[in-house]
Formats: sequence, C-alpha cells, structure tokens
Amino acid sequence: MTVDVLRRPAPVDRRARLAVAVLFFTNGSLFANLLPRYPQIKADLGVGNAAYGLAVAAFPAGAVVAGLAAGVLVRRFGSARVAVGGTLLTGAGILAAGLAGSMAVFAGALFLAGAMDAFTDVAQNAHGLRVQRRYGRSIINSFHAIWSIGAVTGGSMAAAAIALGVARGPHLMFSAVVFAVAACVALRYCLPGPETDTEPTGDTDAEDRAPTPAPAPATDLRTGWVLAALVLIATAGTLVEDAGMSWATLYLSDSLHAAAALAASGYVALVGAQFVGRIVGDRLVDRFGQRAVARSGALIAAAGMGGALAVPTVPGTVLGFAAAGFGVATLVPAAMHEADELPGLKPGSGLTLVSWLMRLGFLLSPPVVGLVADATSLRVGLLVVPLAGMLVLVCAGALRPRRG
Repeated sequence: MTVDVLRRPAPVDRRARLAVAVLFFTNGSLFANLLPRYPQIKADLGVGNAAYGLAVAAFPAGAVVAGLAAGVLVRRFGSARVAVGGTLLTGAGILAAGLAGSMAVFAGALFLAGAMDAFTDVAQNAHGLRVQRRYGRSIINSFHAIWSIGAVTGGSMAAAAIALGVARGPHLMFSAVVFAVAACVALRYCLPGPETDTEPTGDTDAEDRAPTPAPAPATDLRTGWVLAALVLIATAGTLVEDAGMSWATLYLSDSLHAAAALAASGYVALVGAQFVGRIVGDRLVDRFGQRAVARSGALIAAAGMGGALAVPTVPGTVLGFAAAGFGVATLVPAAMHEADELPGLKPGSGLTLVSWLMRLGFLLSPPVVGLVADATSLRVGLLVVPLAGMLVLVCAGALRPRRG
C-alpha cells in the first residue's frame, strides 16, 4: 500500500474542497435560474426562432471571446478570486438579461454573462485541480457532479418562481444575491497563496510530472488527429447540453403545449440525469474503459431522444432529455482527461484547447437549430441531439479502451 492511500487530507484541504464544491454549485445554479424564463422573454420581445437563437448564442460567444484571457487573470489574481469575481458578474449579467427590454440588450447581457462564466469555469477548475493535487487522487469529477446538482437546483427554483407567479426581476435578483453571498463565503476557505504546479502530491503522480520527450513527426500527426477527435467528442456533449438549455423549455411549452412550470422539467431532467451519470461514471470507466462508456452513452442519448422526437409526447420528451443527459454525462470529462495526457504537448495545452474549442458547440448550436426550426419545426431542429450521439460513436476510438 502506497503512502498516497494512507495519507489523509489536512483540514485546510478538506475545507478547500468544500469551498470549490460551493463554487461549482453556484456556477451551475445561476444560469439555470434564467433558462426556464426563456419562453416568456422570447414572447415579450416578440421575435422568431432564428432571432432568438442568434441572441441566445451571445452567451457562448462571450465565453469564446473571453476564454483565452482566463489563464492570464488566474495567474495574476489567483484562481479563487477570479472564480468568485466571475460569479458576481455572471449573476449581474443574468439579471440584466432577464430584465432586458430589447433583443440587443438581451444579447449584450448574455454576452457579458457568458464571458464572466468562462472566467469562472476556468478558475474554479484550476482551483479544483490544486485541491486534487493536495489530495493525491482524483476528485475533479465530483465537482462536475455538484455543478449538475446546482443546475437542477437553479432550474427548480425558476420553475417554482414561475408556478408562484414571481416576476423575473425579483426572482433573478434573489438568485444573484444568494449565490453571490455563497461564493464570497467560499472564497474565505479556498487555498491560500499563488497558483503553482508544485502542490503536495503523492508518488503516483511522478510519472505525470516527468518531462515528455519530443515526438516524432508520425506521432505528432497522430496526436493532432486524436486531439481533433477529442474536440468533436466534447463538442457533441456541449451540443446536447445546449439543446436542453436553449430549447427544451421552448419545445415543451410551444410545440407540445406543456404548462410553463412543467415545461421547465425537460432541462431539469437532462441535468439531473447527467448528475447521475457523473456519479456512476467513474466506476463504469474503471470497469469498462472510456471508449465503451462513451459509445454506450452515445447510443442511449441517440435512441432516447430519437424516440422522443419520433413519438412526441410531454412525458416521452422529458424522458428523452433525461436519456440524453445521462448518455453524455462523461463525454466532456473524458475528452478533457485524454487531451491532458496526450504526448508531445506542454502540460495543460491539450486541456486548454479542448475546453476552448468545445465552446463552439454552444456558439453554433442555437442559431443553427433556430434556423432549422424556422424553416421546418423545432422538432426537426432538435435532431441535433441524436446526431451528436452518432458523432460520438464515430469518434470514440480516440478514447482509451479498458486497461488490463
């Protein structure tokens, strides 16, 4: 038995882990409070699906534009401070979007919220990895599962506010204040000191920290192809997530005529099932390997949502979004993990590229689905979900099979 197995985390490390969990929870909750309000905002602004899709794309556009600057801010101010500052400004942007009186203001507020969310995302993951190095074992997936809990909580808060007839302003103001306070309290318990790659860790990580020899040209070419496949896998996961965020509530309310409070259950089902998938995902990966888990999940997502679109009912659609969320639960973590271990790349380079490029899925999906929906129907536009599952089936060979 190694020293790593025997060593217990210090109290400061346990408090830091809880603090990072709070940051992930608040990050998941904030935006989820706005999503069920989208149909009402769209109706109040009086726009079509295409214009709505372009406006919603402002959120990922802000993230894409700002994403590469996050690393600079983290190195200068520290990951914990950037994560908390980003949380405060994300809440402000979401509140402004909820109160917007024009499509331009709505899109601009979403752009700001998306940019700040990108800073928070990079910073909270960076701080989570600092804590993980001090633990000497993997805990990063648990943070992403807690993000899913936050998203379910935020979506449920919004559904309750809608059911109770609470206006958007007071509802989103309450959400912003509550989660801002939570993030500020969490900051007090984050790890002190500057960002560093020399956090205490065990001997099992020694090989990961060793310098990687420069690859031969053939290996370099293979690395490029694998990295491209990993980007596509991660992007497929984001396409499914965006379908739930941007269109689930609208599809259930407008196309299937579900009540406003019930329509929010599509997104809640997706992120709730995604949380379950992330909780069991580590065990499944250890037993069957990343490749088999990704392919099985892709089939579940494609079959579940494909069946829901083929036979459109409210219960079937909610179950379809749940199947999609469960199926893609491990895709983004798997792609990030594999990218971070690619040979011939500087530490963190593969992870950064996948994290940044996969946001294009969030950027391109809303306007494309909106254009298809205006030309045909939103039901046809949501075929992006089963198609994403098929894309993963093609690219899953880039993931590792079961070891041993």
